[in-house]
Order: sequence, then structure tokens, then C-alpha cells
Amino acid sequence: MNISEMHGYIELKPFGNLSIVAMKGCEEIASRIDYYLKEWRQDENCIIYDEASNPIKTFLLDTVCPRFGSGEAKGVINETVRGHDIFIISDVFNYGVTFNMYGMDVPMSPDDHFQDLKRIIAAMNGKAKRITVIMPMLYEGRQHKRATRESLDCAIALQELTAMGVENIISFDIHDPRVQNAIPLHGFEDFHPHYQMIKSFVKTVPNAIIDREHLMIISPDEGGMSRCMYYSSVLELDLGMFYKRRDYSVVINGKNPVISHEFLGDNVEGKDVIVVDDMIASGDSMLDVAKKLKEKKAKNVYIFSAFGLFTEGLNKFDKAYNDGIITRIFTTNLVYRMPELKSKEWYTEVDMSKYIANIIDTLNFDGSLSELLDPVQKIKKLLQ
Repeated sequence: MNISEMHGYIELKPFGNLSIVAMKGCEEIASRIDYYLKEWRQDENCIIYDEASNPIKTFLLDTVCPRFGSGEAKGVINETVRGHDIFIISDVFNYGVTFNMYGMDVPMSPDDHFQDLKRIIAAMNGKAKRITVIMPMLYEGRQHKRATRESLDCAIALQELTAMGVENIISFDIHDPRVQNAIPLHGFEDFHPHYQMIKSFVKTVPNAIIDREHLMIISPDEGGMSRCMYYSSVLELDLGMFYKRRDYSVVINGKNPVISHEFLGDNVEGKDVIVVDDMIASGDSMLDVAKKLKEKKAKNVYIFSAFGLFTEGLNKFDKAYNDGIITRIFTTNLVYRMPELKSKEWYTEVDMSKYIANIIDTLNFDGSLSELLDPVQKIKKLLQ
């Protein structure tokens, strides 16, 4: 239930006229969010009004970031934002968006997307009443702490956004949420797709038995334990963990290579297991974990991951599925998915658009996010 249905419009007044900016590559999920908000906010005559009682057809703002042939760009907003409560949705990992530079078709990098985000904020000229950035996968989220003489990119990016007038930053399954210490006086929310993942799992695998005898939660590394502890606590399942043995004398592609994965936990023989992680990048570590679980005679290996990047393609996952190493992978639609991914037998997409619409609806009415941050009651009800 959204906040509008809970309280109605008589008791609660929006903070400002709601407007949503869909950055390049976010048009699909933004249109779904717009659909839900219009469904919730229309009157008995199916008409939606803004604060000034003007009828509106959409909450999406008309914005664009045109580029010159040199690759330079600018942000343009084609309608007023004065006094508006702005929510900007940005997928900085969408490499499916391209632009032309010196006659070459160039995919947009995270840096390009982040610069466009700042251009749109700058185009508002400080006239918006409030700006909230919804960045599902946090820009430079993996560069969150200093290991040697190196940059702290995530902290700098957060400070840049707040210095430009952004009041709230919303993200999902952040690699390390302690990075919010960089902006302690601003709103910073870390949401998780727990309920949506479990709902999709129950719908897609209806014959799964969710109890300690038949199902187990596995963390692929020590960093993901808190995430997995939530699943194991809510579902009342046992928890296991792999830890990575790395070769710290070598750096390959910016990181120390993993020598092997060692398992800590109860016997998995004959059980279904759910491996939970924040992202699938190349997928090598995840598939190695799945292979080791199958060697320990696990029945089915399911993978929950908020972000499926698949940076080295899908062939290795096809092979793992055909070899019986993985049974199914669940990822959200929070970031770009290559088109061929959706047709794979082993893949299930978890839709997050209604959840984000609920977050926007709640914030626009200055409501509490507590229930949305911790959906334990909804999960319990779903399982019953």
C-alpha cells in the first residue's frame, strides 16, 4: 500500500509538485514508475492535478543532454522546475546508451553518465524546491575506502552532488553503506530488494520448500554476510559462508586474484541453496562458489543479485546452466540488462519499479520510509 492510499490527500500535502527526471537509459523503468504514480494519484474521473490544481498527464520532465561532435555536452530542461520536488533517476552503468564523437559511436561510461547527471542538476539553476537523486547502483561504490595512496571516488562524488543542492541520495544494495559518512548532514538511504527477490523466487520456483531441512542461504564472501544474515533470519534458514583466499602479491585488472574459495557452514548435501550477493560482474567468483556447492552435493543453486552486470558476457553462465552447476539467477531491473539476457532459460528479472514508485510517493508526502526500508512483515505475510 502506498502512502497516498494510507492517508489520503486531505490530511497530507505534497512537499512540492512531483517531477521525475529519467536520465539516458532509464526511460523504461521511469515510465513504469510514472504509471504507478498516476494510478495512485488520479481522482474518480481519472484526472491527476498538481499543487496548483492544474491537470497533468505525466510526472516525467522533458530533459535532454545534447552532445557536440567533440563529445562535449550540456543539460537542458524544457519546462519549469520552480518549486518542484524533483526525483532524478540515473543508471550510471548503462553502457547500452551511446553518443557520437569524432564520427565514432561511443558507449557511455559511468563517468559520462555522472557528468550528465550534474549537468541536469546545474540546469535547474537552484530553482527546484528539493532534489533527490535515485542512483540504483552507486557511482564508484566499490571505490569506497583507501587501501593505499589512491583516490576516494565515491566520497568525492557524493560531496559533489550535495554541494550542487541535492538533499537526498537513494541507492540499493550499496557495496559499503559507511560511505555515507562523507555526507553526514544529508539524506542517504540504502534500500534492498529482499521482498521482491523472495516474491520472485516463490513465484518462479513454486515447489521450493522453505525450511531448514531443504533450503540454505550462502554468502559468497565475508563482505556479504550482513545481507545474507537478513535473509536467513527472516526465512528462518541456516547460513553458510565462503571466504576468499587471495594472492596479495599480484594485481590483475585492479584487484588481487582469488586463489580459492573455502566454505564455512553446515552440510549442504541434498539441499537447495540460495547464494546472495550485491552484484555479478564477470561472474567468475559466483560460478566458482556454485561449482563448489555442487561438489558438496547441493541439489539446486539459486543466485540472488541486485545488479547483473555480466561484464564478460553470458557464455560461461550458459555453460554452467547446461552443466547443472546453476539452476536460476535472479537480478533486478535497476541497471541495464543486455537484451539477450532476458531470453535465457536460467534468468529471472525482478521488477523494482513499483517499489521505487512507493519510495518516491512516500518522500513526496514527507512520510516515513521505515516500513519500506525493512519489509519483514510483508515477507512473513508472503510466506504464510
